[in-house]
Amino acid sequence: MFQRTGAYAPVPLGDLMRALWTPYVWFSRRSIVVLIGVQVAVTLGIWLSLRATWLPSPVGIIEAWRQLIVNQGLLPNLLESIRTSLISLVAAGLLSTLIVFLSTAPLFWPFAKFMAALRFLGFAGLTYIFTLLTKNGDDLKVGLLTFGMTVFMTTSLMAEVKAIPQSSIDHCRTLDMHGWRISYELVLRGKLDTILDLVRQNAAVGWTLLTMVEGLVRSSGGVGVMLLNQNRYFNLDGVFAIQITILLYGLLQDWFLGWVRQAVCPYLATE
Repeated sequence: MFQRTGAYAPVPLGDLMRALWTPYVWFSRRSIVVLIGVQVAVTLGIWLSLRATWLPSPVGIIEAWRQLIVNQGLLPNLLESIRTSLISLVAAGLLSTLIVFLSTAPLFWPFAKFMAALRFLGFAGLTYIFTLLTKNGDDLKVGLLTFGMTVFMTTSLMAEVKAIPQSSIDHCRTLDMHGWRISYELVLRGKLDTILDLVRQNAAVGWTLLTMVEGLVRSSGGVGVMLLNQNRYFNLDGVFAIQITILLYGLLQDWFLGWVRQAVCPYLATE
C-alpha cells in the first residue's frame, strides 16, 4: 500500500508515478484534487488544439449557450424538465418500493416479477397506450418517465430484498415479529439507505430517458425538445451547450440526493 513517509514529507516522484498505476493505493484528497485538475487542464488543451469538424470549440459552445438562454428559453425549458423529472422520480420511488414491499408475500411476487420484466419494452410501443391513459401531454411525459424508472428500480430493489439472509428473517421471528412487520423492518427500515441510493441512481437514468420522452411529447417543451431541434439543424455548438447544461445539473442533483441519503441515514458515516 502506498503511504506517506511522514506527515509533511514529500513523496518521491517515482513512488507517486507507480501509485497512479497501482490499484487500491492510499491517496490523499488533496492529491486527488490535483490529479483531477491536471487531467482537466490536459483535456482542455487537447480540445483547444483539435480542429475536428465533429467537435465544436469551447468559445462556440459558450456563444451557443448564451444564444439559447437569451433567444430560445433554455432556462424555462430546463425548469420544465426538472419539474417533470422530480415528479416522476418521486412517483417511481414510491411505486417501486410499494411493489417490492408487497412482493414479500407470495400473492404479489408474480406481479413484481412482471413489472421487472417490463424493463425490456421500449417507449415507442407504449406511447399509444399511455396516450389513452392520460389527459394531456404533460401527464403523458410523467407517465412514460415514471414507468421507465419504476421497472428498473423494481428490478434492482428486488435483487436487494432477495439478498436478505435467512438469518435476519429468523432473528426477526425470535423477536416475536410476524408477517408484514418483518417486511417493514427488513425492507422499509433495513433497506432504506439502499432505496435512497437506488433513487439517486434512477435519477440519472431518468435524465437519460427524459430527452427521449420529451422528444416523443413535444407539447409542453423541455430540454429534450431543444436538443432534438439543435440536432435537426446540425447545430453542434447548441447540442454540446445543452448536453453540458444537463450534465452540470445532473452532478448537482446527484450531490444533493447523496446528501439527503447521508442525512436520513447518518449511520452510513460510521461504516
